Amino acid sequence: MRIISKLMPASALKLVMSGAGILALVVFSGFILFEATKAEVVIIDNDKEQTVQTHKSTVKEVLDEVGITVGQHDALSHDLDDTIENNMEIDYKTAKEVIVTLNGEEDSYYTTSANIGEFFTEYDLSFKDRDHVSHKKSDIIEDGLHIEISQAFKVSVNDGGNEKQVWTTGGSIQELLEEENIAYDPDSDDKINFAVDSKLAEGMTIDIVRVEKVTEEVTETVAFTTEERNDNSLLEGEEEVVSQGEDGEVTKIYEITLENGEEVDKKLVDEQVTKESTNRVVAIGTKEPQPEPEQKVVTLASEKPKSGNKGSSGSSGKTASSEPSSSKEFTMSSTAYTANCSGCSGYTATGINLKADPNKKVVAVDPSVIPLGSRVWVEGYGEAIAGDTGGSIVGNKIDVHVPSKSAASSWGRRTVKVKVLD
Repeated sequence: MRIISKLMPASALKLVMSGAGILALVVFSGFILFEATKAEVVIIDNDKEQTVQTHKSTVKEVLDEVGITVGQHDALSHDLDDTIENNMEIDYKTAKEVIVTLNGEEDSYYTTSANIGEFFTEYDLSFKDRDHVSHKKSDIIEDGLHIEISQAFKVSVNDGGNEKQVWTTGGSIQELLEEENIAYDPDSDDKINFAVDSKLAEGMTIDIVRVEKVTEEVTETVAFTTEERNDNSLLEGEEEVVSQGEDGEVTKIYEITLENGEEVDKKLVDEQVTKESTNRVVAIGTKEPQPEPEQKVVTLASEKPKSGNKGSSGSSGKTASSEPSSSKEFTMSSTAYTANCSGCSGYTATGINLKADPNKKVVAVDPSVIPLGSRVWVEGYGEAIAGDTGGSIVGNKIDVHVPSKSAASSWGRRTVKVKVLD
């Protein structure tokens, strides 16, 4: 300007300075006008607020101007092509990725919610109190947050016959038993239908069989045996009880296995004889019967009359035998019985009450051989009434009544002579 002032006259210089001032004024005025026409926009970027003056015409242009790029899952209060207006407020939130593992399956979500509770509401995710959720609903959402959820399901537990339904979110059978305070010792005799480290599954039924082993002591009777001995002092077919048998006793110890209280196995583990049995000894006759001697009739000679006397001589005959005479005679196999027994009525087939008269002589016969009501004589027994029958008394068999069991045993089985007297 100094150079110009040297070359130009003062009037010219004043003219130039006046033109420059006008130009500057015009430029400044234009600037002022330009600035005055800008729109004022409030941008809230993830809860951080800033105010900008802009001549941009759309929301996208303004966001580009401030360096905000809207992603696919981000939240924006306006459409990108909305026209900018003065005092407009644009709210922008950047979406955060949330990884949800639900019952072992993983899914990714994007959200602008502030906390987990809002996130569940946004995606209509609801869970029950018995479900397991790794975070609280009040926890703040951060990008890359991993939420693990296990929904509860039912399993059945049959513990020794007591069945119940249990809610669980998974894990192993052992963990479930511990949670439910159900005792199970793999080293015990108890049984379970799955390995305790097996993973739980919906609808599973866990059966626990409670096994108990107990001992039982039982005293049992050892029946005596009958020993037969040949005896040549007895006739063939005859028997005689030499000594009565006596039962013995044995104590047995059993191990009993119970499953849920029910017996499933019984095993003998020990036994001891506490009383020895005594054999019953029966003598069996081996002596052959001797032929019976013929009966002799003795004739008595009549005395001679004395001299000078008159008379007549005569004779008479007698049978020398202690047995009664009979028109029917049998050789029979005989046994003995008594009415003095448990369950016996005491009445014979012909109505005789033997319990009222235990010493009465009565024999059981086969009515086709000896008619009922007949009077008979039995060798070694005497006279009796044929007043009874028996299922095993058939043919040449006879059963004599005696007052006691010991008398019946003493009689045994023998061959006797039987005569029908009338």
